[in-house]
Amino acid sequence: MPDTYDVIVIGGGPGGYVAAIRAGQLGMKVACVENRATLGGTCLNIGCIPSKALLQSSEKFEETRHALAQHGIKVAGVDLDLGTMLARKDKVVSDNVKGIEFLFKKNKVDWIKGKGRITAPGTVQVALNGDGGGSTELKAKSIVIATGSDIVQLPGVEVDEKQVVSSTGALSLSQVPKHFVVVGGGYIGLEMGSVWRRLGAEVTVVEFLDRITPNMDNEVGKQLQRVLQKAGFKFMLGTKVVAAKKDKSGVTLTLEPAQGGDKTELKADVVLVAIGRRPYTDGLGLETVGVQLDNRGRIMVDGSFQTNVPGIYAIGDVIAGPMLAHKAEEEGTVAVEMLSGLRPHINYDAIPAVIYTWPEVASVGKTEEELKAAGIQYKTGKFPFTANGRARANGMTEGFVKILADAKTDRVLGMHIIGPDAGTMIAEAALALEYGASAEDIARTSHAHPTLNEAVKEAALAVEGHPIHI
Repeated sequence: MPDTYDVIVIGGGPGGYVAAIRAGQLGMKVACVENRATLGGTCLNIGCIPSKALLQSSEKFEETRHALAQHGIKVAGVDLDLGTMLARKDKVVSDNVKGIEFLFKKNKVDWIKGKGRITAPGTVQVALNGDGGGSTELKAKSIVIATGSDIVQLPGVEVDEKQVVSSTGALSLSQVPKHFVVVGGGYIGLEMGSVWRRLGAEVTVVEFLDRITPNMDNEVGKQLQRVLQKAGFKFMLGTKVVAAKKDKSGVTLTLEPAQGGDKTELKADVVLVAIGRRPYTDGLGLETVGVQLDNRGRIMVDGSFQTNVPGIYAIGDVIAGPMLAHKAEEEGTVAVEMLSGLRPHINYDAIPAVIYTWPEVASVGKTEEELKAAGIQYKTGKFPFTANGRARANGMTEGFVKILADAKTDRVLGMHIIGPDAGTMIAEAALALEYGASAEDIARTSHAHPTLNEAVKEAALAVEGHPIHI
C-alpha cells in the first residue's frame, strides 16, 4: 500500500517548506517532495540568501576601502580574500538549510527526496534520489504544487556557468572579472552587478527597455540609475543582445538597438544573463491530469489556490503574481490554512518588493504610474534622507521616502523608498496598507528619534504639505 497523507507538497522552496511546516502545525499528516539535495529551493540555495551574504560582504569591503576615513578610521593595505568570502556565503546557506531540516523534524514533516510527478488526482509518483534509486507512490487528499521558477534563456546566448552565467554561476565566480556585463536591468542583475562592481569589476548593464526596473515607481527607478552610475555602473538602455561568441579571452556580445539598427559589439570577461524567470512545471504530469495553464505557462488557480482539478493546488512562482519568496510563503500558509477549515486572507497590495543594492530600494502598493493609469486622484508626500538626522550621522543621505495617498480619503495607496535600510523600513508601509491606514495615521504616530524611520513620518506629514524638517 502506498503511503497516504493529508497533504503532499511538491517543492521544498520558501512556498513549499512553509506550507509543509504550517500543515504540520495544524495537525495534518504531510510530506514534502524535493528533488534538490537540500531544502530551501532556489531562494535559500542559489538565490536570496547567498546573494545577500555576498552583498553584505562586498559592502563591508567597499566601506573599508572608501567610507571609513570620514569616521576617522584609517585602514591601509586592504586586500580581498575572495575564497574566504565565498566560503562564508556557503556557510550561511548551509546553516539555513540545516535550520529547515530541523523544522521539518520538529513539525513531523516527511521529506521525500526525489522528483515528484502527479499521475492522477491524489497520487504522486516519486523518482527517488540516492544510490538505490527506484520510485515510490504517495497518496493524499490534497496536493500542493510549489515548484518555483527557473531562469529564462536568452536566444543565441548559451549559459555555461563559467563565461556566460545565470544568477547561480554569478554567485561562485573564482575570480573578480575585469568586465562584468549584465543582460537585464532587473533586481537580480543589479544586485549581482553591485557585488562584483564593489569587488573591482567594471560593470555594464544591457537592458532591452528604455529604463531599468520597469515595474518600479518611475521616479525611484531614475534615482536608482543615477546612484548606480555614480557608483561606476554603465548602462546601455534600449539595447538587445542577439548573439554571444566565447573564446579563451572572454565573451563578445553582438548588440543592436531594441527598435532596430546597426549592430555593435561589446566584449566582457563574464556575462550574466538575468532577463527574468519562468514557472517551473517540467515533468510534473500536469498534462496527464489536465491542469490548466495560462498563456505564460503559469498554473491557473482560484481564490483558494485550487486548480481546475479538484484536490490539486498551486502557490508561489508557478502561479500569477510577483515571483517573490515572501509572496510564496504567504500563499503557502494561506493555502493549507484554508484546507484545514480556517479563513485566512492575503492582501496582494501589501506585499513589498526590495532591491538590495546600496542604497536599498523598497516598494509596496501602487506606483504613481499605476494610479494615473487607473484614473485615481492622489496626493504625494516626499522627504529626503539629507534632512534626516540619523542618516546624516550615519553618512548615508542618498535617497528619499515617497508616500502616495488617496486625495479624498487620505488612505495610503503606496510607499516607495530609496535609501539606507529601505528593505527594513518598508515593513511599516506594508502594515499601514494591511490595516487601511491614512497618511495622517502615520504622521501622528510617534517615531523614535533619531532614526531613519522618521523620514517615513515626515513624508506622511508632507502629504498634507507640512513636514517639519524641510
